[in-house]
Amino acid sequence: MIQELVRKNRSYRRFDESYAIDVETLIKLVNLTRYCGTAANLQPLRFIISNNRGVNEKIFACTRWAGYLSDWDGPQDGQRPAGYIIILGDVDHPKHHQIDTGIAAQTIMLAAAELGIGGCMLAALNRDKLREVLEVSKQYDVILAIAMGKPAEKAFIVDVDKSDSIKYYRDKNDNHLVPKRSLDEIIYKIKTG
Repeated sequence: MIQELVRKNRSYRRFDESYAIDVETLIKLVNLTRYCGTAANLQPLRFIISNNRGVNEKIFACTRWAGYLSDWDGPQDGQRPAGYIIILGDVDHPKHHQIDTGIAAQTIMLAAAELGIGGCMLAALNRDKLREVLEVSKQYDVILAIAMGKPAEKAFIVDVDKSDSIKYYRDKNDNHLVPKRSLDEIIYKIKTG
């Protein structure tokens, strides 16, 4: 059921690096994006897929992880992603990149969660270095990286507390906790018949 899948789909930042993701799985995840809505049906997104350890290390060097966890520099050796999907946008059609990227990335993440794969959307990137490492032509903007692997951490949704902080954090057991606002708080107005 979609409700369970959405709740299961968390941003994971530590992975079991011994778990390999085959390239066919990554291709199947990207293939689903072909069926997604896209502004004016322009389909301006392109994807780079990697499950190659050497390439993954180069991609990892271009990423920054978990801005709210100031005392954590990201996954250590043995906890890094087994694969990446990099989303590119055609520079001739930049107007809706954010919308199309969000739709595609969430589709990939939900489908991955259904397969027991976790991921993390990373927008904190050294785009110039990533462009160079992956040999991306100037025709495409580097928009987003999705790190993927078998989760090696637990992530839980909690209610936003009285402090009203939405910053995710780790508890004493090193679980990743993500505060979410209540339904009453996010519904601005209801107008009925």
